[in-house]
Amino acid sequence: MLKFLVPVDGSEPSNRAVDHLIKKLQWFRNGVEIHLLNVQHLIPYGSRVSSVVGHDKIAQYHQEEGMAALKAAMQKLDAAKIKYHFHIGVGDEADIICKYAKDKGCDQIFMGTRGLGSVSGLLLGSVATKVIHLSPVPVLLAK
Repeated sequence: MLKFLVPVDGSEPSNRAVDHLIKKLQWFRNGVEIHLLNVQHLIPYGSRVSSVVGHDKIAQYHQEEGMAALKAAMQKLDAAKIKYHFHIGVGDEADIICKYAKDKGCDQIFMGTRGLGSVSGLLLGSVATKVIHLSPVPVLLAK
């Protein structure tokens, strides 16, 4: 069984990647295991903020924002009756994506070319570019 890691941020390119994956699943006879992943940014001045706001409130914030970003991808997979696992990570997007791919034993990372990040890559998003360089497994980019 092939394992796919699908990083999503709620952007149109990440949602198109999920659509593309759904269309291609029929190619795999032995089935697939899909892991959706949303990575939340660290809060600036995290230790100072968490000492005032509280670790639980920050964790709750990351959970709520992560679930909001995952919502469209989860709805698409639910509508297609495809089982999946979902995860929310916190930190540098590319580092967390590559760590999850390794930790979950994924065979491939399947992601969109651009996301919600700032415009820093001309043709590819900066996260996609960094994932390509750091990934322990093949990366398939869906435009």
